[in-house]
Amino acid sequence: MAVWKIPGPWSVLLSPFSSSPWKFETLDPAYGKVSEGNAWDGSGMLYTRIHHSKIMRYDPAAGTVSVWREDTNYSNGMTFDAQGRLYACQGGATENLRRVVRFEAPDSEGNSAVTVLADSFEGKRLNIPNDLVVDLQGSVWFTDPFYEGSAGPWSNDRTHKDLDHDSVYRLDEQSDGKWNITRVTFETTRPNGLLFSLDYKTLYVAQSGREATEKRQLRAYPVKEDRSLGTPEVLHDFGAHRGIDGMRLDTEGNIIACCGWEVSGPGPMMYVFSPSGEVLETHPVPCTRPTNCAFGGDDLTDLYVTTIDGALLRAKTGRVGRPLYRG
Repeated sequence: MAVWKIPGPWSVLLSPFSSSPWKFETLDPAYGKVSEGNAWDGSGMLYTRIHHSKIMRYDPAAGTVSVWREDTNYSNGMTFDAQGRLYACQGGATENLRRVVRFEAPDSEGNSAVTVLADSFEGKRLNIPNDLVVDLQGSVWFTDPFYEGSAGPWSNDRTHKDLDHDSVYRLDEQSDGKWNITRVTFETTRPNGLLFSLDYKTLYVAQSGREATEKRQLRAYPVKEDRSLGTPEVLHDFGAHRGIDGMRLDTEGNIIACCGWEVSGPGPMMYVFSPSGEVLETHPVPCTRPTNCAFGGDDLTDLYVTTIDGALLRAKTGRVGRPLYRG
């Protein structure tokens, strides 16, 4: 295999599927902890600095980064709904604040309320909500793994894990404004990124275990008429190497996924999978581990990628992203 040299103390192996590498530029340098949650708001890219409990915003017109919101309770994954409202998974600055929330528009005095959609399941605290998507009915689907250390010092202690499973859930808003929570996976361990197919009939889930006994796979779950999930198909198995963290869809239905690491395998990489799991392209990323991605720009062809050490990168891809808030 050819070796693609990346600035830094590592190099990665190009797979046979590699096309011309995407050229990444650094928009926000690494701050030393994890950045995540990329979401394009129509004119700028929002992303989270998890361990700073901040949501940042990159303005491509001005070429500047600013703090969009503070005190975000270790917010991780984010997404928009059809009304342009922003949802987030909060890992919990303390062990009692692990939840899925919606950030409401500021009131006349500039105060922004937070609506809590869910913080428990069957009377037990959620693990550490990670990533989420909204479907055409306005339901919110989210993953709830327990990754040690992902939400600050308290999360290093697994005695804070109340649930005996790491699952995917669906939240449905009720007539009284409350949200009903339904567990939809029963075999996942540390599910991570997720997204729907173009027709919303398939839910793609990154099964991203850390332990040797856990799988690292891209799974496709059929969505049934009652919106439960059927038996998943494994589209790609990463074996012993780091699998998918975050992922997004392009307008052709292909999956653009953040994968790999500096420790083993092909290295830090963006994969492009067809809807059936065929690897169409791979592109090395100049970091140790890419964490999440989202398309942005006027034509939605710019791919913004966050990293494990807190950087924000951008590359021209030639692919057009599907907006989070559009069917």
